[in-house]
Amino acid sequence: MEDRTPRPEDLEPIERASVDELRGLQLTRLQWSLRHAYENVPQYRKMFAASDVHPSDLRDFSDLARFPFTDKATLRDNYPFDMFAVPRDRIARIHASSGTTGRPTVVGYTLDDVRTWARLMARSIRASGGRRGDRVHIAYGYGLFTGGLGAHYGAEELGCTVIPVSGGMTSRQVMLIQDFQPDVIMVTPSYMLAIVDEMRRQGVDPRGTSLRVGVFGAEPWTQNLRLEIEQTLDMHAVDVYGLSEVMGPGVANECVETKDGPHVWEDHFYPEIVDPVTGDVLPDGSYGELVFTSLTKEAMPVVRYRTRDLTRLLPGTARPMRRIEKITGRTDDMIILRGVNLFPTQIEELILRTPALTPHFQCVLTRAGRLDALTVRVERRPGADSSSAARELETLIKDTIGVSVTVEVIEPDGVERSMGKMKRIVDQR
Repeated sequence: MEDRTPRPEDLEPIERASVDELRGLQLTRLQWSLRHAYENVPQYRKMFAASDVHPSDLRDFSDLARFPFTDKATLRDNYPFDMFAVPRDRIARIHASSGTTGRPTVVGYTLDDVRTWARLMARSIRASGGRRGDRVHIAYGYGLFTGGLGAHYGAEELGCTVIPVSGGMTSRQVMLIQDFQPDVIMVTPSYMLAIVDEMRRQGVDPRGTSLRVGVFGAEPWTQNLRLEIEQTLDMHAVDVYGLSEVMGPGVANECVETKDGPHVWEDHFYPEIVDPVTGDVLPDGSYGELVFTSLTKEAMPVVRYRTRDLTRLLPGTARPMRRIEKITGRTDDMIILRGVNLFPTQIEELILRTPALTPHFQCVLTRAGRLDALTVRVERRPGADSSSAARELETLIKDTIGVSVTVEVIEPDGVERSMGKMKRIVDQR
């Protein structure tokens, strides 16, 4: 693969700052953000009062633990605009989640917020190995979802040529990759697999394309899937992390020279890890739920937003900002099967260790009487023996995770392809 490490002179000063300089900036911005939320969002004034705290109580980072959490329910209870901290005429952009499980969560941006987001996405693309002048093929969805426009503005800010394809029409994606010769693709990892399948159907060698960097996000994916994508396409596969409630994509990003977990852009977001059950703050290195407080957002500051993503905070490597360990599960994606906790990404890891199987799979939950059962439906590779592959994966899951499941190996193309986030869990209980 081509060396795509950014040059030191291309980095922003904060990317070269000392940890002490970063912490000083964070504390000043954190104190501002708490005051901004308190003074301009009635919901936060009420929540702070209920917790008996005031923005002036924050003197160092440890004081943040006294402040209340924000979660999706908070945002939905204040739907659509009651979490905004600026007058309506200062809102330059509105995004929202899909709202498939109820009211969508709505996010507002001032013009300065949009510019900050563009700069952070440009930083993320550069950290991934993107360069000024690159052609960037964006296959994230455009619209209320933050993925497409977030990537688009960031690529333009970096000085790239944007190809705004959006999701869907997979055969057209392949045609445009061949004809427009992009250097970078930004897409969910599961949809990248669907594009690769379409390349092969069309007789296109995935390793022979112009693609040099893939910036993948919007869903958990594993180190083994990274290796599969990199070997299949002869390109760098780099993880971008974000969520609309905090900003969108670009809250954190891996650096192409290390690929050791996304660096949180801590000059704009303060991360914590908390116990998912008690909410207690855990020390760096502990496994728990990721929480963010925004440091610079004007339109919609968030205080201690519970992401539901499970990870650890680790020291910075390629940048002074702390890293989050690659996210492989969410509290709301965890399957509890006969007393054993498991995540779809654990199944993915084991599938990728089974040569006869592809990464296209779903976990189907059913209930017979009082017992839950899990069937893993997974596609075989062409020419592979289904029965032996099923036995091999069942044994791997039993030996590694400690639970018995049924593996159903199906024909290629048997799992419905996703144009965005893959639906890994099918709950039929």
